[in-house]
Amino acid sequence: MLNNRPILKRYLHWCVINPTLSRPRWWVRLLRPLFTDCAWSSHIYSSSRMDVVPWHKFELGEHSVVESYSCVNNAVGDVVIGDNTRIGLHNTIIGPVTIGSHVNLAQGVVVSGLNHGFSDASKRIDEHPVTTAPIIIDDDVWIGANVTITAGISIGCHTVVGAGSVVTKSIPANSVAYGVPAKIMGRIS
Repeated sequence: MLNNRPILKRYLHWCVINPTLSRPRWWVRLLRPLFTDCAWSSHIYSSSRMDVVPWHKFELGEHSVVESYSCVNNAVGDVVIGDNTRIGLHNTIIGPVTIGSHVNLAQGVVVSGLNHGFSDASKRIDEHPVTTAPIIIDDDVWIGANVTITAGISIGCHTVVGAGSVVTKSIPANSVAYGVPAKIMGRIS
């Protein structure tokens, strides 16, 4: 319906997201409990920035935590976080992202399913389109501090990604990976 009416779509987008601040308006943030699915036993620290909009899914499983100073943004894709998962201090999660259960993200981790285009030199950078590719982090994964996970990546279950790594290729289950770019350095048996 809105795709056929670009002026209405732009207006509604403006009503929900402040274009200068690039975040949901105060009244959308106030109504967040009505359109998100957070388990009663989960916790989001008040210092976290929850840029959550109603047109994409946000779910936080049982006994999961979003630590202080983290930013979660579902404006371009769903963000689903499983049970018993910890999103560490100062993390940035930009959808589309699915994080399994029993996952630990240490401090300063960036998980972004979003990319900005920049192929046409005649356009300003803010005129280029954005692209998305889902990130999937399976159950029982440990992501070390200051890791960056790029769009379109899958990380298999029972995997460890070492601190400071940049993950540009998918990592299979039962692996230990680290480095820039991250490479598989061992297997967990």
